Amino acid sequence: MTPAPEAILVLPKPPSLAPLLARGALRSPFKHPHPDAAFPRTRLLLPRTRVDLARLAAYERVCGFPTGDDALPITFPHVLGFPSAMLLMSDRDFPLPLLGLVHTSIEITQHRPLPPGGDYELLVYVEKLAPHRRGTEATVVTRARTDDTVVWESRSTYLARHTTGDRPAAPDDRPATRAHDTSQEAPKPLPVLAEWHLAGDVGRRYGAASGDRNPIHLHPLTARLFGFPRAIAHGMWTVARCLAEHGTPGAAFVRAEFRTPVLLPGKVTYAAEGGRFELRGHDDRVHVTGKVTGDVAGELTGEVRPPLT
Repeated sequence: MTPAPEAILVLPKPPSLAPLLARGALRSPFKHPHPDAAFPRTRLLLPRTRVDLARLAAYERVCGFPTGDDALPITFPHVLGFPSAMLLMSDRDFPLPLLGLVHTSIEITQHRPLPPGGDYELLVYVEKLAPHRRGTEATVVTRARTDDTVVWESRSTYLARHTTGDRPAAPDDRPATRAHDTSQEAPKPLPVLAEWHLAGDVGRRYGAASGDRNPIHLHPLTARLFGFPRAIAHGMWTVARCLAEHGTPGAAFVRAEFRTPVLLPGKVTYAAEGGRFELRGHDDRVHVTGKVTGDVAGELTGEVRPPLT
């Protein structure tokens, strides 16, 4: 997969995730993460993506969204684009090792409700690498378009932890409402609205619905191989579950950070007020923080977007 830089590679169908996970794992020991490393510039295009309604219903059930709604859950396009993102991140030229890569944040901009029966053109690419105080962070963009109009976009950051010496992290150019911003006084804890007892099979159920069967989410034995005492919930399940409870307007901007893993089985509390939400553990440890707004003006980047085809 080595087209010219900035080339658009048209995929005939979504890649299969299981071989990509295996390929990424095998290549991980040979990766050399660094924020100045070269990375794949290819943009992957799925020109006509339709939603599998049975898979959508399974996703809605495990995440707590109402089934049979006339609009996709705001997080579901991430599931549609994730195999393409994995194709890029498991590529030989992607410098960050897939093993141990941590999903640290996601920003979603939805311009209008997306009907389940629509045809969507999906574009996925690695936008940049950046220094982080704990290593190197990659930003992966997923964009959905229909009728030549961008209707949904996400930016996910993935962290590869490694020694950095005295190298400082890059200045954060994202808005100061991010939960980790220390330039302002830390916000007060949000009022608890619900308590959830999470079953041990949540990772397996979400993996079946989303296709993301990373072993750290499936069983205690496989999770222990990667240093976790028990299986951990998918980060995207935690934010989807929060948004199912919170609700989102048809046009919305969501920003969420994944702070600490949620062990399965376990008990968590959902807290929210206004547009903000949190998922906390029994010891008040914060797992997820986020914010939802109905104002999407200017949330998409000002980059010049080449034609997708």
